[in-house]
Amino acid sequence: MQVKINGKTEEVTAETVLDLLKAKNIDPQMVAVELNSAMIERDCLSATPVKAGDQVELLFYMGGGQS
Repeated sequence: MQVKINGKTEEVTAETVLDLLKAKNIDPQMVAVELNSAMIERDCLSATPVKAGDQVELLFYMGGGQS
């Protein structure tokens, strides 16, 4: 099925948001996930289904700044 991930259409086979993160080798603790404009709590990633046409935004945590 096709979903949009960070604005780019991709073909995925994931059934849940957690499956999608695992398929992309993304640590769930290092990313915030928005599905169709709604933030998904980490404890709900494995229970939140991904459907064709969904829009997923992955927001990565990054360190840095002034030292």
